[in-house]
Amino acid sequence: MRTILHSDVNNFFASVECATRPELVGKAVAVTGNPEKRTGIILAKNEIAKKAGVKTGQTIYEALQICPELVCLAPHYSKYEEISKRLHQVYLEYSDLVEPLGLDECWIDVTSTQKILYKSGEQIANELRARIKKEFGFTVSVGVSFSKIFAKLGSDLKKPDATTIIAKDKFKEITYHLPLDSIVGIGKRLEKKFRLINVHTIGEFCALDKEFIRSLMGITGVRLLDNLRGSEEEPVQNYFTLTPPKSIGNGTTTIKDIKSRAEIEKVLSFLAEKVSKRLISGGFAAKTISVTLKSSTLEKFRKSQTFNPTFASDVLLSHAMEIVDSFFAYNCSLRALRLRASNLERVDKARQLSFFDQKEEKKAIGIQKITQKYGSDAIYRASEAESFINRKNHTEE
Repeated sequence: MRTILHSDVNNFFASVECATRPELVGKAVAVTGNPEKRTGIILAKNEIAKKAGVKTGQTIYEALQICPELVCLAPHYSKYEEISKRLHQVYLEYSDLVEPLGLDECWIDVTSTQKILYKSGEQIANELRARIKKEFGFTVSVGVSFSKIFAKLGSDLKKPDATTIIAKDKFKEITYHLPLDSIVGIGKRLEKKFRLINVHTIGEFCALDKEFIRSLMGITGVRLLDNLRGSEEEPVQNYFTLTPPKSIGNGTTTIKDIKSRAEIEKVLSFLAEKVSKRLISGGFAAKTISVTLKSSTLEKFRKSQTFNPTFASDVLLSHAMEIVDSFFAYNCSLRALRLRASNLERVDKARQLSFFDQKEEKKAIGIQKITQKYGSDAIYRASEAESFINRKNHTEE
């Protein structure tokens, strides 16, 4: 039987800020959007703010009414990515079967490691918690179980700074009474659908007929059901041979409604640079580009098109504008845009590119090296100097 850990940094964004800025010690801290923009909400908060009643998703105004002394900070995504990679290096000292889930969470299969170290999964988890607290200055919660899904459930059950064991002979007793939305794979929409048929807990979900689950959720639901019934089949991926993502995308909500082609191009220029940076970091080139526009009345427009593979921001922007021109009439105001690159190829496997693409990609790599050394705002397009976006607030997928 396997021993799998799931390590989850407590209040990641806020914890990183507090650990790297000594002046924040003892203060209620939240990482937020800009209070003057639409994205002025609480993105993350530390334990002091949490105990004061601050909640993720609140507006900054609401949070300050509850906790007037709250220190609100803009997010620093490059810093979070750097800390995340350093955490991965710690996990890799215990196993090469390390599978990230976002920036702040990782599964670690220590089945072989515990035999070499003569330590149980619980002992390894406690050792990791102590190391991270000492070396990084923040805490993690760790779940220990026989499968990925129950290891993650364990890390969610006790926070902050805790180890939770969910053994195979006790997993039903520990988890089946928990609400259905405790598990990854059941969002609000599905949770509401199951609530209508009086299914509220994990145990009630597991009692349903497999074909009924298939009719509601397809094969994904069947796999989820099998896992919750105790299957151990899904492996933790090897960190060095991780399955590449299906897509890489960035989106943003604009400071004010926009309509003209020039305004849209400025926003997509920003998004193209973000997507380009992530493609280069991952060693990918993308063949399919998708653009999604959301109007001020919340109507969505979306179109995809396939091109030669590229990771260059200029080429991504050119493709994105070609797509927008082909389907958008510039006859309504927009409030949100998203650029997504999919149909990804490893760069060394991508077919030969044109001379133009090669030149643009060399420039993209140069920009990437500059921003890695001097920060994400060290270089960007002059046309963005007075952009319609808040450069600190955007979303990734």
